[in-house]
Amino acid sequence: MTTETRAARGLLRQRSVQITAVLWVLASAAVFLLAPDGLPFQRGHHPETASGAVISGQINLVVPLILVAVTFAITRRRPRIDLAQRSPEPAVARRETFTLIAYGVLVSLGGLAVGKLAGEHAYSLHLPGTIYGLHGQTLHAGWVIGWVAYNLVGFAVVPYLVFRRRGYTSTQLSLRSSDRRGDAILIAVILAIESLAELGGLSSAIFDLSPRELMIGIPLAFTVNFLGTVLPIMIFIYAILLPRFARLTGSPATTAILGGVAYAVIHVFESWAVYDTADAALLSVILLFLQYLGPGIIKAVLTQRTGNAWVHVWAYHAIAPHVTLDTVNLLDSLRLR
Repeated sequence: MTTETRAARGLLRQRSVQITAVLWVLASAAVFLLAPDGLPFQRGHHPETASGAVISGQINLVVPLILVAVTFAITRRRPRIDLAQRSPEPAVARRETFTLIAYGVLVSLGGLAVGKLAGEHAYSLHLPGTIYGLHGQTLHAGWVIGWVAYNLVGFAVVPYLVFRRRGYTSTQLSLRSSDRRGDAILIAVILAIESLAELGGLSSAIFDLSPRELMIGIPLAFTVNFLGTVLPIMIFIYAILLPRFARLTGSPATTAILGGVAYAVIHVFESWAVYDTADAALLSVILLFLQYLGPGIIKAVLTQRTGNAWVHVWAYHAIAPHVTLDTVNLLDSLRLR
């Protein structure tokens, strides 16, 4: 039996992996029961069927799991990073974790209130129209600036400053590379695979933009999404929460799964989600997990294997999908083309 086979079998024996797999199957099946005539919301330009949403969800898990395998293959000779050692002893880690979760809930609820006061949507961790595009709506520049500022301050600046003041170093926050060459190689490979998957399987519309639209759209999409989505998520989940998950669980697999769960939960007020009925609310939550669990897991694994939260930023977030797909979406949302 090879080392890889033993590792795979050991992974499948872990209770957290088994529970996640069962819940994934049940959630996927529940979509058909809850939406036999179609979804009660629209995530893009065209109505989505239950089968289409479920198939999309499976792809959103399979592709990240392939990237997880690639990540392990590339980093197999690197020294093991123990994120748990970057977190305090369990009692303090537990207190910090629950305080962060409570804080995240308050910031998310504040984003719902402030965003609705300023416009049609909550200040969620993704700009309305992300990945799917808006349908018949327009974003206003002032609202977008407010969205960026709220998320940047609430989920990045405040947590970062608080934890630096508590004495945590850049290394303890996984913000410093211990192997720049190794990180660069990993970033290049993962970014190439993910970009090809997105441009080939989701949308290649960016290639239809004119040179002028590209010159405006690419810097705009990168800057807006980097400040309003990428940096807040990196700091809040992968720099601060992830090492505490590692300390409290003692399991790399469970830590990665919790990173995926946190990534899904933090998008609870996504612009397309509907919570006006019990069925719609349950469907929204299920599709949030089908969409974001896999991407959240690969972000966690990239951080675990390198000890550098910046790796997932460049390999699997800031450029793909927020430039490859969202350049077109943002130009359309702001009526700039």
